[in-house]
Amino acid sequence: MKHLPSERHTLSILVDNEAGVLARIVGLFSARGYNIESLTVADVSDNHEVSRITLVTNGPPPVIDQIMAQLDRLVPVHKVVDLTDWGPHVEREMALVKVAGVGDKRVEALRLADIFRARPVDTSTASFVFEVSGSTEKVNQFIALMREVGLVEVARTGVVAIARGAEAV
Repeated sequence: MKHLPSERHTLSILVDNEAGVLARIVGLFSARGYNIESLTVADVSDNHEVSRITLVTNGPPPVIDQIMAQLDRLVPVHKVVDLTDWGPHVEREMALVKVAGVGDKRVEALRLADIFRARPVDTSTASFVFEVSGSTEKVNQFIALMREVGLVEVARTGVVAIARGAEAV
C-alpha cells in the first residue's frame, strides 16, 4: 500500500458536559498513537449540559475517517463534524506574547504589534504582554518575529472553529 500524505483536520465534537469526557476522548487518541495539535473545550448550551471540543489533528484520510468513527461511537459524544471536509469554516486562535526589551527593540516590538493588530494588555518599562488573535499562521508569524526582538514567553488558547453559514453543523 502506498504512503498517503498527512492532512491537517479540524474536528468539532459536541459532548455531554460532564467529568471524564475529555479524558475519554484524549485517551482514544493516546491509545491509538494519534497526535492532537490543538484542543479547546467550552460549555456551549444554556443549561450547561453540552460542551464543544475543537480538536486539530493530522493524518492521512483513512486515519481521519477512523478517528471520526471511533469518536462517534463514544457514549458521551452527540455529534462529530470534520470542519475541514464539511466546507467553509472560520478558525481563530489567541495568544498572549511576552516581549522584553528597551530602546530600539521596544520600538520595533510596538511597530510589529501594530502591523499584526496585536494589542498590549500589560506593559512595564522593560516588557510588554501582547494579545494577538487570528489564524494559526498569523499567530505563528507574530511569535516568530517577536523572537527577534526579545520574546520571553508565550501562552496560546488553541484553535476554535465554527462552520460558516446560517445552519448549525
